[in-house]
Order: sequence, then structure tokens, then C-alpha cells
Amino acid sequence: MDHLIDDQVRTDPRELRRRRGRRAAAAGLVAVLAATSLSQAAPASAAAPSTELRLPAPTGSRPVGTTTLYLKDTSRPDPWVPSVKARELMVSLWYPAKAPGRHRAQYMTPKESELLLKDGGITTVPSDALSKVRTNAFTDARPAGRPHSLPLIVLSPGHSKPRTELTALAEELASRGYLVAAIGHTYENVAQTFPDGRVTTCVTCEMDKDLDVWRKLERGRAADVSFVLDELTGAHPKWKGARLIDTSRIAMSGQSAGGASTLAAMAADSRLRAGIDVDGTVETPLPEAGLSRPFLLLGKPATYTPGQPGPGANWEGVWAGLHGWKRWLLVTGAVHLSFTDLGVLVDQVGIDIGAGIPGARAMDVTRRYVVAFFDQHLRNKPQPLLDGPSASYPEVKFCAPEKKTCA
Repeated sequence: MDHLIDDQVRTDPRELRRRRGRRAAAAGLVAVLAATSLSQAAPASAAAPSTELRLPAPTGSRPVGTTTLYLKDTSRPDPWVPSVKARELMVSLWYPAKAPGRHRAQYMTPKESELLLKDGGITTVPSDALSKVRTNAFTDARPAGRPHSLPLIVLSPGHSKPRTELTALAEELASRGYLVAAIGHTYENVAQTFPDGRVTTCVTCEMDKDLDVWRKLERGRAADVSFVLDELTGAHPKWKGARLIDTSRIAMSGQSAGGASTLAAMAADSRLRAGIDVDGTVETPLPEAGLSRPFLLLGKPATYTPGQPGPGANWEGVWAGLHGWKRWLLVTGAVHLSFTDLGVLVDQVGIDIGAGIPGARAMDVTRRYVVAFFDQHLRNKPQPLLDGPSASYPEVKFCAPEKKTCA
């Protein structure tokens, strides 16, 4: 169950204590998901399920389309399975669409659901239970936009997690006119399905995680990001709507290990104009000269309050190396899951994971601040929300690491 719930336990004793509670919460969630799955499989005349698990609707004005890409980087072997001579990736795209399509996108495949449940030790529920979550995007809907009008946001999920865990954030960004590319980092997630039917599993989950492994993972994800950018914006792009991309407005956000990897990716690729680390402990040092592009640190107080010991203390080192626009924001009551879809789904079925903020509210906060950051730094639209505390979002504290305070 640990892989399904939290990739950031590492050495923080508070995270170790919370792991047992999260394991129980996830088991409860899976059980309810299973019940929902059975209800949805019933004949149309049957009563609707009492709990329909769904992602929150996007708040932007545009319908959302989505598609998937299979990409193959023949210039390098896979970093985790060297016998595989090319790095293969699956990427999900979300984008503003001209109109809603006929088919809502599936949250994950039944096989991916099966392997996630198996990894969590859950064997008494239908294997496709996690494939029943209702999304808001439509598969292969026609993209909308003028040529070179869409800013591009790359998303990277937590270690062991599928790229779909960031779907609610991706749908929100797409509804507001962004193209979003979420990368499935092969062999770093519990289950990933390829077009030919192959399903890869998590090689890195079975490894002892010392500092070198985390740094290798962050550097590898940086290489994945650069390759995906090449495939989307190069001379022969792999997406039919690639002409819509504004290549001068590209940025990245990630959660947990994906957030930590954002800094490594920005250091390696100047095309990334801005970045966000959502609740991720950074292991790869910044270049000696630091980083001068805009950066947002967004996390939970239990790990990332300035001045306290633990793995989150390395945010203070990161902060010192950020020489451009920067903010350090903490969401009161949030836990690690609060910044992902799973936090929303858990809340819908009344499972207590120890969060002091409802899952829907945590997702609203996350989406609002992420959108504000990208609107300011990719669209040059000033965002007062990022200037200081807001009465509309009292949960969000602005930290001054030099003073060891948050207010």
C-alpha cells in the first residue's frame, strides 16, 4: 500500500507515523470505489450509486480535450532497465477544445487499476475498481486556439504514481487555455500501459532509496522532460495540434518527486521559463550560480515549515539558490495527498486521512495558486493573490525563510 499512498516518507518520522493511517484510509477508499464500480456495472434501470466518485469540474470557460502519446527516445537506454535500449514514455495531453466530445476520458485502464490494487494488497474487490472515476475531459476532442497561442505546462507525478493523479489540475489548466503534458515516467510508477498492450511496473519501487537513487531519478526525469519538449515542439512534432503551442511560454510543475524534479529540469533546459515544486523534497543541488527564473514552493506545514528539522529543511537551501521571483507557500491542514486527485476522492467517501482541510477545498486552493502563478509568469497578467495573504484563501501562509516565519 505504501506505493499507492505516499512516495515521500523517506526519513521524516512524522511521515512514518502517518503511513499507517494513510494505509487504512486507502483501503477504505478502495472498498468504496469497488462498490461504485459494481453499481455502475448494473443495468441502466437500476438505481444510481449513492456515491459517484468524480473529479471536480474545471472552472475555466473552455471544454477540455485529451489524448495520449507514445514516445520513444532512441538516443539513450532506459535508466532503470539498461537492457531496454530506448527510453519509452507515455504522455497524456489536455487542451482547450472547440466543443465537448462524445466520450469522456477514462481515468485509468482496468489493467492499471488491477496492478495498483494488487500493489496495495487489496485482492477482495473488482480489479477494475479504480478505472471508474468520472473525469471532465473528452477523448480526442478537436483542439481550439490560434497558431502559437497555447502556453505549454509539463506535469510530473510523484514517485510510484501514475500520471493520472494530476488530472484535476490538468483539466483546470486546459479549461483556462493551457496545453498540459503529464509524463508517465516508465518503471517509476506501479503500472503503465503502452499502445501494444504491454504494461510496465515499478522497478524503482523495489530499490533502496539512498541519496544517489533520488538524484538519479530527478536527473532522469529532467531528461524525460527535455525529450518530451523536443517531441512536441521540434521539426516533426508528434501531436497533430502542435502548431498551437507557443514555444516561448513553456513551464513545469510536479508533485512530490515530480516537484523535486522540476528544479533539475529547469537547470537542464532553458526552455522552461518557470516552475513549481508541490510538496517535493529536492535532492539534486542547484547549479552553483543558482536559478533566476520564477519558482513557487507549495507544500504542507508538517514537512516544510522553515526552521524545523527533517527532509523538508532542504527547501531552505533551494530558497537561497533561487534568485528570481519566488514564493514559499504552505497550506494549513494539508497532507501529502491533499495536492492530488486521491485527496479529493478520499474526501468524497468520508475517509479520514488526517487532513485538516477538505479534499475539494485543498484541490481548489492548489488549482487557484498554480493557475495564478502561470498566468503571471507566462501570460504577464499580474496576480495580487501571489503578493500576500488572501482573505479568500486563509489556509495559505506566506513564508519568510530568512525570519523562520509564515503568516
